[in-house]
Amino acid sequence: MTRGAGADPAPAHTAEWVFDAIGTRWQIDTPRALTESERRTVLELTEEFDRGWSRFRPDSVVSAVRSGPGRYRLPHDAGPIMELYRTLFELTDGAMSPAVGDGLEALGYDPEYTLRAGPPRPAPSFADLDWVPPYLVTPVPVVLDVGAAGKGYLADQVAGLVAQTLAADQRSEHAGSFTVDASGDLVRRGAPIRVALEHPWAPTTAVGVADLTDGALCGSAVNRRAWGDGLHHVLDARTGVPVAGPVATWVVADDALIADGLATALFFVAPERLAEAFSFEYVLMPSRSELRRSPGFPGTVFR
Repeated sequence: MTRGAGADPAPAHTAEWVFDAIGTRWQIDTPRALTESERRTVLELTEEFDRGWSRFRPDSVVSAVRSGPGRYRLPHDAGPIMELYRTLFELTDGAMSPAVGDGLEALGYDPEYTLRAGPPRPAPSFADLDWVPPYLVTPVPVVLDVGAAGKGYLADQVAGLVAQTLAADQRSEHAGSFTVDASGDLVRRGAPIRVALEHPWAPTTAVGVADLTDGALCGSAVNRRAWGDGLHHVLDARTGVPVAGPVATWVVADDALIADGLATALFFVAPERLAEAFSFEYVLMPSRSELRRSPGFPGTVFR
């Protein structure tokens, strides 16, 4: 994953706000401290997203969808997320899908966090789901899990709020750069920062650095959300089995939705396949070979 803490030291005037949202740690660095009202607006946005998309909440839209076949109105922000998944489903030949929630729960990553694995469950094919915005029609019960792209999408939305807040500030010393760090998925606006790429098995060391300016950097690794021998959160939707691919991936793109989704998609297909539809730079950490990076990756890898 990306180490937000590995960024170059912020200027002395930068204010840090650390908070929890959607089950993970966030940090926003801004030229001035956000007011209580501004912070409340951010928290309301993250709560709305969680209430729509969390499969761990009985009051979420996702929990309604899992109750049985039907026609469900998805959250208002479903369009960009579902369209990205539709494209990645096609590019990965069905391996990547938002319908993998049941498979994750079968392996023990369930709302009760039992972490007791049963037999793998392939996901219902995304091709069999009828997505006609804003409705999803499901022929069978479906457990949605948009974790492969949802956090990136939310980071983009939070960054948009922060940008509006700072743009409205008439004091010139408060205009400028800021960072949204959604537990390692970064959105940066303004002056460049240098970010360490965390070694997945040695979190105090880095395998490289990225120089990020006006863009997003997201990573994925099999040691994150891992709970048993060979059990982790990156499932092949066709089999319900955790994928055996790279150890870790990092992607730089214009926005975090794309970077987050592609960081997962790189576990299933070669970057050249994804480049048919997306513009991005990447670093791959295979399990038994040297790090691989795209020629245009804005940074350095160490080995």
